[in-house]
Amino acid sequence: MVMKMMMAPDSSDGGTSCGCKGIRRCLVCEKFKRTVQLEATESQGVNHFVYNPETRLAVAEDGDSASFPFPGVFLWENFISEEEEKELINTMDQDQWNLSQSGRRKQDFGPKVNFKKRKVRISNFSGLPALSQTLVLRMQQEPSLAGFQPVEQCNLDYHPQRGSSIDPHLDDSWLWGERLVTVNMLSNTTLTMSLEEGLPKLGLPEEVHVAVHLPRRCLVVLYGEARHRWKHAIHREDVHERRVCSTYRELSVEFLPGGQQAELGAQLLDIALSFHGNPI
Repeated sequence: MVMKMMMAPDSSDGGTSCGCKGIRRCLVCEKFKRTVQLEATESQGVNHFVYNPETRLAVAEDGDSASFPFPGVFLWENFISEEEEKELINTMDQDQWNLSQSGRRKQDFGPKVNFKKRKVRISNFSGLPALSQTLVLRMQQEPSLAGFQPVEQCNLDYHPQRGSSIDPHLDDSWLWGERLVTVNMLSNTTLTMSLEEGLPKLGLPEEVHVAVHLPRRCLVVLYGEARHRWKHAIHREDVHERRVCSTYRELSVEFLPGGQQAELGAQLLDIALSFHGNPI
């Protein structure tokens, strides 16, 4: 696989900009910025599996009989209706979308956070958007989401013309809690879960990928090993049409009653669950 490292824009950039930094890239900056091609080797022995939400097994993509339990993923198809999806997207598009990394655009409804310094600022945080209140109440009816109280919502806009993607990563666990909840809108896509060290005990010593297919208007929850051990990504080739998603995050135990920062956590939740929010 060939990776491209972005250099400073030259005079041919023509004012075109994107949100990419460092090694991040998208089709916009690949077209309008000078690039230096660097050869990068991808593991040749990746084991590919597909998640089956009914059996909760990861099944070998090549059709053989290999499979293993894949805990930590819950999929709720048709979580929102077509009418709700239309209203949500129309409302989002009335607000400003800000450029983000790797060809994405975003809207943040949450506190300002410096994860390196472990600092949280409440200023300008006005809560989650009004339309999310009904969705949060609906989420809480699902037993695996009992007591789920999101303190942050991030809307992300993906488009194939921008080459939108998000690299394999683990979400922060200092501020954000056990469950990551995402509503997938406008198009189907695939969430790729990856484990670089493989699963030697199952005879899979090389990197393992599990494709979790996300239908349009579904809700997906990551928790347990899928939250803390397996990285998750959306690859460029899996964005075929415009895709918008809303990810909701709850607080970690440090910010809940009995935790070291319980007072700050209570303040954040009071603001978040007022549902009076504007993107920051």
